[in-house]
Amino acid sequence: MENNKLSSLLDSDKRDLISIYVTAGYPSLNDTGEIIMNCEKTGVDLMEIGIPFSDPLADGPVIQQSGQKALDNGMTLKLLFDQLLEIKTAVKIPLLLMGYYNSILQFGNEKFCKKCMEVGISGLIIPDLPLTIFNTELKDLFKKYRLHNILLITPQTSGDRILEIDQHSTAFIYAVSSASTTGSKSGISDSTSFLEKLEKMELKHPILTGFNINNRNAYLQACKYTRGAIIGSSFIKAISEEGSIEQNIHTYIKSILKNDHTIKG
Repeated sequence: MENNKLSSLLDSDKRDLISIYVTAGYPSLNDTGEIIMNCEKTGVDLMEIGIPFSDPLADGPVIQQSGQKALDNGMTLKLLFDQLLEIKTAVKIPLLLMGYYNSILQFGNEKFCKKCMEVGISGLIIPDLPLTIFNTELKDLFKKYRLHNILLITPQTSGDRILEIDQHSTAFIYAVSSASTTGSKSGISDSTSFLEKLEKMELKHPILTGFNINNRNAYLQACKYTRGAIIGSSFIKAISEEGSIEQNIHTYIKSILKNDHTIKG
């Protein structure tokens, strides 16, 4: 996809990618831009920015609580787009938005997609969006505004369904390493057979895996079978600690990557 940072990253030969999830408007209303820029400086390859929602089906307690705090802080989609526009020229890594379809519907499908392109969003993760609805309601809009739709699979997803998702994907496939909610287990040791299965399927699109990747060992285990790992709940915990957000980010990311990535800046 032309002029899309996620396409460029995935087209490169870079492996062991690390994607970090942060809830927009958490811990404080105006922290999102600072968090993104510090993650980039510390070696993160791409960012997933969560749109706070009142009924997040797939999120565990840590991300649920961060979302409620963000809503209490006054975070809205309009404000998030304003914040992302402010950092657009400063940020070089791909940015993804993660949210639930009701938020997009309320904002307006085309208006939402247009704003995503304007502020530099490369793709969207919408866990409750059926593939059939995407194909009929959103696919043409995503193409028009150069957005990737990141589709999710779980250990319960059938082989035929995985192949169908691979067929309709344009970037990477998000492999949920557990059927549980985010942050509810420690590590991904129970998920290696699922990741091995995906590796053997030789899908057209790369796999990134998330849910319960919370330390360096889990990150390395995920990267053994996939293109990279997505970290959410444990990062949210890290930036919730006392002290400066900048220092907490650098300490946490370096504990995951150590010498695997070059620290920038």
